[in-house]
Amino acid sequence: MIRTSSRLLRLVSLLSARSEWTCRELAERMAVTDRTVRRDIARLRDLGYGVESAPGPWGGYRLSPGVRTPPLVLDDEEALAVAVALRETALSGVLGTGQAALSALLKLRQSLPTRLADQLEALGGTLEHTPRSGEPQIDTPLLLELARACHSALRATLSYRDHSGRASVRAVDPYRLVHTGLRWYLVARDVAKQEWRTFRADRVVSVRPTTEPADVTDPPDAAALVSRGIASVVYPVRTTVRLPLPLDRALQTIPPTIGTHRPDGPEATVVEIGGNSADQLATYLLGLATPLTVLSPDEVRQAVVRHAHALLGANR
Repeated sequence: MIRTSSRLLRLVSLLSARSEWTCRELAERMAVTDRTVRRDIARLRDLGYGVESAPGPWGGYRLSPGVRTPPLVLDDEEALAVAVALRETALSGVLGTGQAALSALLKLRQSLPTRLADQLEALGGTLEHTPRSGEPQIDTPLLLELARACHSALRATLSYRDHSGRASVRAVDPYRLVHTGLRWYLVARDVAKQEWRTFRADRVVSVRPTTEPADVTDPPDAAALVSRGIASVVYPVRTTVRLPLPLDRALQTIPPTIGTHRPDGPEATVVEIGGNSADQLATYLLGLATPLTVLSPDEVRQAVVRHAHALLGANR
């Protein structure tokens, strides 16, 4: 006979799987007596589960909302299914930043028994995402390690490769993970430089916690720091455009990770954007499908006119 704790978990799983059970059906499923089922139902009620019962010899049991939220009980397949769904949600950004899904995945991963954790790791190694816009992807185990580093409040040793492939090892105080919709970024304080930095998560080789507490006093706005860092990247070509939109709508049209914004009166916004070429910038601007004025430089303005004429000619 299974021990009481395991039996209670089994009983909750059965009650969750069907709208109503008779006492005899539950007893047969669990290989116990009717008296044991009634005693276990009483224990569940003491734990906060709302278990309703119908009187009479043919009465049954069913779950209803309890006085307080009871623990969530998942069997092995359900736990793996939830973990995989949370992983995909965090990586796809379907819920925005992905922070909630990543936090839930981290909590679930820490609570899984070893056998399920090993299965999740093996399953994660077989799943792939189609990169969006050719963006590199990050492995879930590494993403979880970064999240754990932020959560631990401990200084960490970060192995990192920059955009040129140069490797470095530095001491950092991990603070937050930020998802831009395309990439994950680690926001951390560089201990040697005594400044807050952003690190592309897909360029992190490894992160190892130390026993020294992290110093995260006076932390920055992590999302804003990432946005400013991305927008200020040095590009071969930069253009300045004027949108006939107030600042809030302009930020929706061109995200702060793409350009830097400043209001130009109450109904217009000037945005500076960087790109690899005038043609690339022209393609992006036309794709916004909104009226705009290219203020500078001439090469981008001419590229926009050239592409617009070509598009018009092809659709006459």
